[in-house]
Formats: sequence, structure tokens, C-alpha cells
Amino acid sequence: MGNLVTVVTPCYNSEKFIASSINSVLSQTYSNWEMIIVDDCSTDKSVEIIESIIKNHSKIKLVKLLKNTGVAQAKNAALNIANGRFVAFLDSDDIWHSTKLEKQISFMLNKNIPISFTSYGLIDIYGKNKKHIVHSIEKVNYTDYLKNTIIGFSTSIIDTKLIGKEFRFNNMRSREDTDLWIRLLKEGNCAYGINNVLSYYRIHSSSMTSNKAIASFQVWDLYFNRHALGLIKSTYYFIFYIFNAIKKRT
Repeated sequence: MGNLVTVVTPCYNSEKFIASSINSVLSQTYSNWEMIIVDDCSTDKSVEIIESIIKNHSKIKLVKLLKNTGVAQAKNAALNIANGRFVAFLDSDDIWHSTKLEKQISFMLNKNIPISFTSYGLIDIYGKNKKHIVHSIEKVNYTDYLKNTIIGFSTSIIDTKLIGKEFRFNNMRSREDTDLWIRLLKEGNCAYGINNVLSYYRIHSSSMTSNKAIASFQVWDLYFNRHALGLIKSTYYFIFYIFNAIKKRT
């Protein structure tokens, strides 16, 4: 399949935004992709909207889970059937710039990069640009990432030729992406950033980006409990995390 990109999109009650997400993939200048949308038993019209769009697009597959299992398992369901050398992630309420895959895959191939991410902008529920940019940094290793969780989920791409196809998300209700990056970077991998805005995160009442206090507690819990860094290390890295989180918003 050459340099096929598998786009992984978990979906749950995203009727307001899923069409925009899909259309941003359909608009890509890079054409060698497949998209796997996994619906986690949505109770709104998400599935109906997805089916109406993809009936004319054979490169997009919809997987409907039989029971609600959470976002991590939805992502894993897509990874289990992914055909691409590259795996790109896109949340069902976010959108991509039309040149995202073209620029990012070229960047990764030219520099032999295992994980990449980009700068991203923020948009409101109507898709209006909030004129705020979170800039990527050049390179992130394990300890860098613990201090600054800079890798945006919808900006990230993994080269499975370098990382392997075995990685999966732990069964967590939140912060499963942060947990994945910690594990992959702890293995000695590094992630490399492109300082171009190629993704847009949507801010709304149910988005993790908008719930700052909850997100901060979840990061602490991840450091102290799941990754057992101990009180001193957890506190040390968490202080940096808070500082960088505030910096991202200013």
C-alpha cells in the first residue's frame, strides 16, 4: 500500500461536528489515505450523518460498536483493522488544514521520523477561528513531554514502520492519548514538531480543552498513579506541566 495513511477517528454524539471533520479529510491534497470512523454507540444522529457522507466515498469505513466501551477502545478498534504505514489521528470535532497530510508525511519521510505533530489553532463551535495558536516545538523526548504535553492528538502521526503496529491505547476514559505518548517516548522514541498550523481544535462545553481543572487533575493522576512516578517526580513534572499549560493559553 506504499505510504498509505490510516486516519483514525473515534466518534460519540458528534452530530454537530463530524461532517466538518470528514470533509477536512476529503479535502486533503495528499490522496493516499483511508479513514476509519468508529462510532461508540452514539445516541444522536452521528451515524446517520456519517453514512450519508461516506456512501459515495469508498476510502472511508464506519465501524459501529455494539456497546459503549469508551474512546480508548474505539481508537483500538480502528487500529485493529488499519492498513496504513502511517496512522494519523483526528477527533470527531476537530478539522485539518487541506495540506496537513501532504506536508506532514513529506516531513516524516525526509527526516525518518517516527512520531510527528504540528502547531494548531483553536476554533469555536461554529468553526470560527479564535485567533489563538498553540505552537509546536522542534523535538520532544520522554522527560520533555512529562513537562509539556505538547502533542495535540489531532495533529499527530505515527510511522508504524519505525514504531511497529502493536501499540494500543490503554483502556482509560480520559488522557489515553497522553498515556500513549508517555509510553512510546519512554521506549526511547522522540516526537518532532512542525511549526505550521495544520490542525484546528474545536472548543465547546464538552471538549477536554475547555475543562482545564479536570484536565489538570487527570494529568496528575496519570503521573502519580498510572505511571507511578512517585510524589517528588510527579510534583516536579506537574509544576512544569501547569506552567506550560498556562503558557499555551496566553
